[in-house]
Amino acid sequence: MQQRAINASDAPAPPSRYSQALEVTGAARTLFISGQIPVAKDGSVPKDFRAQAQQAWANVEAQLRAAGMTLDNLVKVTIFLADRRYAMENRAVRQEVLGERAPALTVIITGIFDEAWLIEIEAIAAA
Repeated sequence: MQQRAINASDAPAPPSRYSQALEVTGAARTLFISGQIPVAKDGSVPKDFRAQAQQAWANVEAQLRAAGMTLDNLVKVTIFLADRRYAMENRAVRQEVLGERAPALTVIITGIFDEAWLIEIEAIAAA
């Protein structure tokens, strides 16, 4: 599978590390990951945003592993935040987790199913 980041010269550049569009060729499999919530396997929910974001990303990685994939296979990520005040901390955690990877990205500020959850992450991966 090959990935090619596309950031049109006649549109605004992304303000952080992600691609405005990502072209995928040669993929044989596509994985659609449902919204991963900040809940550990034992059912616990971290109290602070950073820990919740790290748990949600750990759950994304667990789904990828179960499918024989890694973060390198991510092509699209959608992050739902319970409040705009978490935007910059979300960006910091996302960049720590993804490093140089730059999948297509959307961040939405919205109500989340459980009021204890401050973040939910869904993703699409291809291999």
